[in-house]
Amino acid sequence: MGQIVVFAMNRPHVKNALGVNLVKMLVESLEKVKYDKSVRTLIVSSNVPGIFCAGGDLKERKAMPVNDVGPLVTRGRKIVGEFENLPMPVIAALDGGAYGGGLEIALACDFRIASTTAKMALTETKLGIIPGGGGTQRLPRTIGKGLAKEMIFTGKAVDGNQAEKMGLVNYAVEQNKDGTAAYIKAIKLAKEICANGPIGVKMAKIAINKGTEVDLQTGLAIEEACYAQVIPTKDRMIALKAFSEKRRPIFTGE
Repeated sequence: MGQIVVFAMNRPHVKNALGVNLVKMLVESLEKVKYDKSVRTLIVSSNVPGIFCAGGDLKERKAMPVNDVGPLVTRGRKIVGEFENLPMPVIAALDGGAYGGGLEIALACDFRIASTTAKMALTETKLGIIPGGGGTQRLPRTIGKGLAKEMIFTGKAVDGNQAEKMGLVNYAVEQNKDGTAAYIKAIKLAKEICANGPIGVKMAKIAINKGTEVDLQTGLAIEEACYAQVIPTKDRMIALKAFSEKRRPIFTGE
């Protein structure tokens, strides 16, 4: 694999709805990149114009026995969490609608980039249920409790510009005629990340994710533990040598 890997969902007939087969493919793809040290950044996107992911496959869900729905949602929640727990940074490129489970996948990513025309919503209350893939937890942590309650209780959608103002996405970019503006921006960001030390980036992600879940003193201890792991690396020495020679370092991930 290359330094930048792209997961591009491509189920156009159902707007990338998260059916059993698509979920299975995502699980298999996550397992492949999780342990591949050559992968420095992952981009999650869509090959279907105008849509990122429509959420759960409701037609498939309707045909399921009631007793099968709970375990399916539990499995889905775990799979969404796998995006968050990947060792490398993950970027969601939203060039179209991200609804329900689609937005929950994006929320589990480290960065979200949306086109100005993209729509984002957690629509589950319109179906008499609640977000089940981590939406009730990650959305408030991203945009604050008040705004999250409004989005979830009403099920209303926001566009890219609104999402940027709310802090739901890192960037809102003007859509181009090919419908790939967010993806192009994601590639640019991924290249910036890949230029830096992969072990340092990995440890920084752990320090931020774990440290922000605890009190400050515990968070500082986590940071110290992560810093200790970068001290003996070859990458640190490569960077010091490059600095003294006034050139960019070329990291090896060792």
